[in-house]
Amino acid sequence: MERQKEYVLSTVQERSIRFIRLWFTDVQGFLKSFAITPAELDLALDEGISFDGSSIDGFSRSHEADMLARPDPTTFQILPWRTGDDGGVARMFCDIVTPDGEPFAGDPRGVLRRNLAKAAELGYSFYVAPEIEYFYFEDSSPDPVVLDRGGYFDLTPLDVAQEYRRSTITVLEQLGIPVAFSHHEVSPSQHELDLRHTDAMAMADNITTTRLTVKEIALEHGIYATFMPKPLEAYDGSGMHLHLSLFKGDENAFHDESGEYGLSKEARGFIAGLLRHSSEITAVTNQWVNSYKRLVGGFDAPTFETWARNDQSALVRVPATKKGKIDSTRIEFRSPDAACNPYLALSVILAAGLAGISNNYELPPETGSEILSMSRTERRESGVRHLPQNLSDAIQAMEESELVREALGDHVFEWFLRNKRREWARYEQHVSRYELEEFLPVL
Repeated sequence: MERQKEYVLSTVQERSIRFIRLWFTDVQGFLKSFAITPAELDLALDEGISFDGSSIDGFSRSHEADMLARPDPTTFQILPWRTGDDGGVARMFCDIVTPDGEPFAGDPRGVLRRNLAKAAELGYSFYVAPEIEYFYFEDSSPDPVVLDRGGYFDLTPLDVAQEYRRSTITVLEQLGIPVAFSHHEVSPSQHELDLRHTDAMAMADNITTTRLTVKEIALEHGIYATFMPKPLEAYDGSGMHLHLSLFKGDENAFHDESGEYGLSKEARGFIAGLLRHSSEITAVTNQWVNSYKRLVGGFDAPTFETWARNDQSALVRVPATKKGKIDSTRIEFRSPDAACNPYLALSVILAAGLAGISNNYELPPETGSEILSMSRTERRESGVRHLPQNLSDAIQAMEESELVREALGDHVFEWFLRNKRREWARYEQHVSRYELEEFLPVL
């Protein structure tokens, strides 16, 4: 860490960096930032910089206002879109601590760090690779105007945004975020960036950076990008399928050549944990009222708590691995969307999976898309449950979950629920355009 600090200090001087932005997120996952000058950098790295935590949603009450943002020098990067004749701008993610140096309970990054420490106590490292979907629109008006009529994997003049994706990938690579591949998604004006797998903390930082980068590059081209889960009523929404794996040292803990489907006992337990606790964690992985417009039948999104090997309708999918590529053994969790707080989402996902391993949960039978044609009685008899169908249902499941409370900690757990209850109350009172168009003329 000391060497990394020296690297940051020397780079700021050599590259004539004018400002260093200190980044962190609030409980809902919105990126927060304030800037310091190079003169303050040494102090910031050693002691942190004071700020008013009571002004940040989900942080602290007025009598607990004083907080310290302590930069993580391993996250130092120069922002490619903030260069100019007067010097560049860099950023570092921060850990939020109290004035006495203790980790602050309301810091989402600290929540994930604590859950990763629990995994480490069991000998595991947690790795993640996301498929991040989003839309480009002409602007941010309430009536989205698409830029193309392209479809899945299209590489034709229909995909007018391929240049925007190319620019975005170039900037992400400059920020140290490798993109495995990108393509046009199934809906008009919808796109996907698949980030190369890395450890969960780095990936949560990368997801946060990617969301900002996509939006910044879009604005440079005079358009608008959104990670809203379901902006177009008649088309598929945007998800963030997460490819997950646990490692023990250099060994993939999910792989067992002698196990069924090549899955180890740990992998089967992790899947069982996700299935058993999926309703409880859905309010965190799908945290907006709009998230549940995506998790409906008829589109490429899971609706039931099932797992399968080669079925896109399942909540948990086990992708096929290439021959001899045991390190790529992984599971794909398909319900989250990219509008979640990645630090909290990865925390509850890891907690659910580890609960399945530690408590020896039994993996239920593999269930494919046939579940969609079953009657409600048949589904109930098979033991397959429906995912929460709206934010209210998800909040209720979360409120009753000791697993989520423990994973998030009391502070974040209560603040998050308070935010979501308030959001649901506003949504219940809203009179939609559908209601006005459907009922105003006839009732």
